[in-house]
Amino acid sequence: MQTIQSVNEMQSHAIGLRSSGRLIGLVPTMGSLHEGHLSLIDIAKEKSDKVIVSIFVNPTQFGPSEDYEKYPRVLEEDIEKCRERGADIVFNPSVDEMYPPGFSTFVTEEQISSGLCGVSRPHHFRGVTTVCLKLFNITRPDLVVLGQKDAQQCAVIRKMVTDLNISAEIVIGPTHRDADGMATSSRNAYLTDSQRQEALCISQSLRTAKSMVDSGTKSVDRIVAEVIHHLSLSRRIRVIYAQVVDRDTMEPAREIIPGQQLLCVAAWADQIRLIDNIEL
Repeated sequence: MQTIQSVNEMQSHAIGLRSSGRLIGLVPTMGSLHEGHLSLIDIAKEKSDKVIVSIFVNPTQFGPSEDYEKYPRVLEEDIEKCRERGADIVFNPSVDEMYPPGFSTFVTEEQISSGLCGVSRPHHFRGVTTVCLKLFNITRPDLVVLGQKDAQQCAVIRKMVTDLNISAEIVIGPTHRDADGMATSSRNAYLTDSQRQEALCISQSLRTAKSMVDSGTKSVDRIVAEVIHHLSLSRRIRVIYAQVVDRDTMEPAREIIPGQQLLCVAAWADQIRLIDNIEL
């Protein structure tokens, strides 16, 4: 397995791979890899000839009061996990490589990104789309594998790829969950045992909502009210949003249409921001 830090070297290597007819799969990450990330590597290996895992904690998607400085960075462990999982290349550029002095160009998606996380994190998706477009131009992937846990991010990137005629297929891997039901996330490492126990109410509320829909409930208001009530029972949990949305456009739903919508939740567990979703 290769590790590459230089943008120019990675781009040249990717161009060579494509010229030789190799299908490139990209798994973009911010490191602190967990089983959810590794499952995306598995998908990329099945669908491509060469798998690139990018590891880059992207400063432009963090707000001024967010956790960029303390975001977990365990590069050597991440590289070893990629090697064990069979990735071919780890691309881990520095901030200066990705955003050299004088950098001033950003990419924005202005519809799908406006709701949900876009309300409380107004510059987040501008950073996501910008870094993803740069990664796509550098690694030249035929397919990009993303995780369903970040449902709005997936929808935003799909829209960018469509709108800007980017020749990469977006593949969405299912949310990976730990044995207790919590969606795997790098930020879970921040949680104490007691915080984690209370945060389990997020995935539990999603399963309750799914059971209600499976039993015939069609009312969005009733579903959302039940989720918020469930979350409010945990003293450390503060709801940021709980919404039923179209799975592609992220627009709020008026009535439950099974198979076409997601229930998305974001909440604070004390000072730790967590998100999760489920298909209804």
